[in-house]
Amino acid sequence: MLNFLSPKIGTKRKKLRLGRGQGTGKGGTCGRGHKGAKSRSGFSKKIGFEGGQMPLQRRIPKFGFRIIEINLDKIQNLVDKGLVKSSLNQEILIKNKIINKKDFIKILGRGVISSPLKISAHKFSNKASSSIKKSGGSVFLL
Repeated sequence: MLNFLSPKIGTKRKKLRLGRGQGTGKGGTCGRGHKGAKSRSGFSKKIGFEGGQMPLQRRIPKFGFRIIEINLDKIQNLVDKGLVKSSLNQEILIKNKIINKKDFIKILGRGVISSPLKISAHKFSNKASSSIKKSGGSVFLL
C-alpha cells in the first residue's frame, strides 16, 4: 500500500533555476540586485558583523582573572629585606606592589625558605607546601 502513496498535487514545486532568461522572473541579476559585494560570488558576511556598528563582543567589557606565581626565593627575599615578619598574606603583597587586589596567588617551590612563616594563598605547589612545612611554617588556602 505504501508504494502507491504519492504527494498531494501542488505540494511539490520544481526548483527555480536562476539566470535562465528574463521570462522566468529570476534572469539577469538572479534576485541579487545590482552591483555591490552582496551580488558577487564568494561573498559572505563576517560572523559578528553588524553593518559597521560596534559589535556586541567589543561593546561588552573584558573579564577573567590572573594567577600570579610567586616562588619561595622571592618570599625569602622579602623576609631578608624586613618587609615580611611572621605571616605573608594578600594584604602584604598588595602593599609591596607584588600583586593587584583582584589577582590570585600561587606559591611555587623554586628556591628555599629558611624562616617559619604563616603563608596564605589561593594555590600551592606540592614542593612549595612541603618546603614551607619543613621550615616550621604553615600553609593556609584562601
